[in-house]
Amino acid sequence: MSLKDRITEDMKSAMRAKEADRLSTIRLLLAAIKQKEVDERIVLDDAAVIAVVDKLLKQRKDSIEQFTQAGRTDLADKESAEVVVLQAYLPARLGEAEIAAEVAAIVAELGAAGPGDMGKVMGAVKQRLAGKADMGLVSAAVKQALAK
Repeated sequence: MSLKDRITEDMKSAMRAKEADRLSTIRLLLAAIKQKEVDERIVLDDAAVIAVVDKLLKQRKDSIEQFTQAGRTDLADKESAEVVVLQAYLPARLGEAEIAAEVAAIVAELGAAGPGDMGKVMGAVKQRLAGKADMGLVSAAVKQALAK
């Protein structure tokens, strides 16, 4: 079963169970997936669906930060609940040590040295670790590896 099919089945089960908050988050995700498919005139595979989930998670985390700064804990709590639902559709994430090891291997493969090669390294890392790691942590690991 593809990830998109799993999300659709989860939406149906949320409807049956009358879980309004979970249902609205899943519908939001399906709408984002459908929008990307229509915009690019393609059918998304699992990797592309994971990229959409990642994008939505990043938006939610930014919103939580903004709402917390503004003192709107009610909205921050709603966004936090959406984060929990969205994270269920991501594969297990790599830890910082695993990310650092992958980045070091890629840097060695490419023969990259210095901050000038950051773009080249990030391109290769994104292909290999897409959906498996938080890109914020990956970027920090690349910067650290190239600073040596």
